[in-house]
Amino acid sequence: MKRDYYEVLGVMRDAGADEIKSSYRKLAMQYHPDRNPGNSEAEEKFKEAAEAYEILSHTEKRQRYDRYGHDGLRGSGEQGFSDINDIFSHFSDIFGGGFGGGIFEEVFGGGRGRSRRGSRGTAGADLKIQLPLTLEEIAAGVEKTLKVKRHITCESCTGTGAKEGTSLSECSVCHGSGELRQVSRSLFGQFVNIVPCTNCGGEGNVVKEPCVTCQGDGRVQGEKTIKVKVPAGVSEGNYIPLRGQGNAGRKGGDAGDLIVYIREQEHEDFRRQEDDVLYDLVIGYADAALGTDVEVPTLAGRARLKIEAGTAAGQVLRMRDKGIPHLNSNGRGDQLVRVHVYVPRKLSANEKDFLLQMKEMDAFVPRDKEEKKSFFSRIFDSFA
Repeated sequence: MKRDYYEVLGVMRDAGADEIKSSYRKLAMQYHPDRNPGNSEAEEKFKEAAEAYEILSHTEKRQRYDRYGHDGLRGSGEQGFSDINDIFSHFSDIFGGGFGGGIFEEVFGGGRGRSRRGSRGTAGADLKIQLPLTLEEIAAGVEKTLKVKRHITCESCTGTGAKEGTSLSECSVCHGSGELRQVSRSLFGQFVNIVPCTNCGGEGNVVKEPCVTCQGDGRVQGEKTIKVKVPAGVSEGNYIPLRGQGNAGRKGGDAGDLIVYIREQEHEDFRRQEDDVLYDLVIGYADAALGTDVEVPTLAGRARLKIEAGTAAGQVLRMRDKGIPHLNSNGRGDQLVRVHVYVPRKLSANEKDFLLQMKEMDAFVPRDKEEKKSFFSRIFDSFA
């Protein structure tokens, strides 16, 4: 049984449009699929909130719901969404796009969603591609050139689908509207269900003499080179929508979007931890005990790092501001250097004798509990 839409959004029945929109934005952020990967319950709540907002943000639909409840919406085609992408597309004003605004800016800096309503034809499908990036590219930001195979507008007919020298004809069934109205009656009155015209596919016109190049489709297969700017600080799973760079629409319809998904390549030296990067450094026992200066790799080149005398195995040293920039904000993460002390596996007789002598020296044996406590505290404090 469906929950009351006002209850879903957590607003009173006399709530204004701004309050309804604000409440929906909060719920959409809370239950957004990218914040709850693999969580089917969160996805259902996300859809439920979108359905409630769709009705309560529309004056006429809200009045019908207030009067008749859920029964007043049945048969009107006003309930539910086919999938998550349908929600993104439907509420393009709410969700915004790219790394510049909308609700996805607040979620993680990405975005999608686009109005699919065009003046004619059928909107083209979105394209989705993965863009692999190194940590160095993510840290600096990068511009990439992509070669994308997609449907492009047919030059022979300029996208109309009609043979050169001919024109499109108005659909004789829907008379150019692209829609058919189906009237149904119930106990609550008469309802009109609007569906796409089956004769013209909702386009409002038909092709009598199709273009010989595209066979009346208005588009052909092609390839285009596209440049995309990736801001510094993106993460695996972020995406950048490029408006109108997807498949061209049929018979002059709006082009779809190209959704560029970010994929982080595995790095030879570093492992990313949010905006910090972790590097494992191996040093000899003498260097750990006496201290030394070493050169370590960073995302911007190599840098010197001081190893203090008495550095313990497992201790983590922090190199400030050597990590990943924070997306859409100032500052950046750090580079964490985890120290490992090398233990040789093969020893000569002289080396074994030397270690046996060391074993008897007080300096190389923990003397009491306080000494052990100090040893472990140095390790844990390095994470602070």
